[in-house]
Amino acid sequence: MAAEPEVSAVTVTRLAWVDHVLDEVETPRGRLRITLGLGSGLARRAGDPRGVVWAIGDRGPNIKIGPAVEDHGLTGLSSLAGLEGAKIMPRPAIGPTLAQLRVEGDTVACLQVLTLRDANGATFDGLPGPGGDMAAMEPAFDLSGAALGGSLAGGDTEGVAALADGTFRVADEYGPSILVVGPDGVVQARWVPEGEGAALAGAAYRVEDVLPALSARRRLNRGFEALALSPDETRLHVILQSPLASQDEIAPEGRDCARLWTLDARTGAPLAEHFYPFDAPETFRRDAEAGPVGADDLKISETVSLGDDQLLVLERISATSKLYRVTLDAPVLTKTLVLSTDDWPQIDADLEGMALLTDRDLLLSTDNDFGVEGRETAFYRVTFATPLADSGLATGPI
Repeated sequence: MAAEPEVSAVTVTRLAWVDHVLDEVETPRGRLRITLGLGSGLARRAGDPRGVVWAIGDRGPNIKIGPAVEDHGLTGLSSLAGLEGAKIMPRPAIGPTLAQLRVEGDTVACLQVLTLRDANGATFDGLPGPGGDMAAMEPAFDLSGAALGGSLAGGDTEGVAALADGTFRVADEYGPSILVVGPDGVVQARWVPEGEGAALAGAAYRVEDVLPALSARRRLNRGFEALALSPDETRLHVILQSPLASQDEIAPEGRDCARLWTLDARTGAPLAEHFYPFDAPETFRRDAEAGPVGADDLKISETVSLGDDQLLVLERISATSKLYRVTLDAPVLTKTLVLSTDDWPQIDADLEGMALLTDRDLLLSTDNDFGVEGRETAFYRVTFATPLADSGLATGPI
């Protein structure tokens, strides 16, 4: 691996931003404030004014059973504690949204919000798809403990690509799947793994079984988060968060790696497959100092294209995130470290969004989980001394 970048060659600035309050929910231990979530993914659109980016929020406000009981006093939910993957959704109607943002100086402003809808006008919610694997892996319940079931207009949106024609491609963690979204926020189609489309029969959008069948073997809550568009807008690069849940019959080079697929950006057809190897868990220093870490804690949360089959990949646990540059020139990718947040303690945990503002300026965002744990979205501009796509990055520090 190439030498690590010089910390002194990087400048990090936290940008001013205030989360928008959407609702408040009364609980036995006080009010639960729900704010706009938009830090799960970021993307720039070719031709947009300087500083303008698009952001995506995830499935909507949700709480794990333990915190719902212990932190909010919802003791009636205790019977659900044994359900792995179960979530409480205090306001299930608050679901995935796209937001257009503008970075001006050291401030981020929200220009507009697009709620995702299906062709019948139904607002997308954050529920898993009906029946089958999706609903079984992550069952959703309301505040009373009643099952919410599945939804044909549901998704856990985590990544976004913005095309010059005004459309979007949105990565969904549940299926996993990719949504084709119009400029008005209407979902036109959903690309799902081969053989998985029948579960979405009756949806008010096209369902196309075009993604690799192996992608359906994602781990619990570890579907698609990282999505990048090639500069010529012909290809999408999408990465599973973690290795497959079952690695039986997997080629040796793919074991313990995250699958990276290159897709046709218009049809979703697979074009190529690569394997992204993870760092040792103990090298994520802040996480290791906080407690035991293991391979299951590692995940990929974002990627952005640097051009010429070069990607920047965000690999993390929670407190520590690392940015790696890779070139898609071999089955198993070679990584070059660009930045580790262990060197920048002012950068918060849970980084999930990343977009290029210029050839040497990155915008990073954290996921606030809709404020249910009291967290605010944080934005950072990271400025490098030389362009991120500079070929010299592969042989030495920035």
